Amino acid sequence: MQYALRVAVPGDTPALRDLIARSIRSLGAADYSSAQIEAALLGAFGVDSALVADGTYYVAQTAHGVIVGCGGWSRRRTLFGGDSHAERDESLLDPARDSAKIRAFFVDPAHARQGLGSALLERCEAAAAAAGFRQLELMATLPGVRLYGACGYTPSPQILYRLPGGVDIEFVPMHKRL
Repeated sequence: MQYALRVAVPGDTPALRDLIARSIRSLGAADYSSAQIEAALLGAFGVDSALVADGTYYVAQTAHGVIVGCGGWSRRRTLFGGDSHAERDESLLDPARDSAKIRAFFVDPAHARQGLGSALLERCEAAAAAAGFRQLELMATLPGVRLYGACGYTPSPQILYRLPGGVDIEFVPMHKRL
């Protein structure tokens, strides 16, 4: 199947919310409990409208226009989380000294392992480099570590992050020099 990448627009938000939930519930089930996934969908995983507004969030769609993948990068300090994530910092980064943030990658389970994550990541890395960034960082989900590691990202020690309802989830900070 052929896919096209394009910049996300505000009208994509409902489809993105559905995609993110479908993706993590299926592809994250081997690494996270259902309680962790559902708690993470309350803020740690979700659509960040700032990325969409900045034009730094991309979607992969089928020839029929169905969105089956998403991911982006940011020139803002927020490292992860959707609009409802409490720990947001929308201040701008300095490309000369700060790392651009790789953000919110999710793929429809029916389209997994077709190269969508890699294609989206390549698009993000190229755009961040064009904006002057020479380093990238991200907060990987456990299933995401495999993709990012294969694309040259170096992991830091795993962290526990507290979600709503007192549920903890494991994430892996990762970074890459361009």
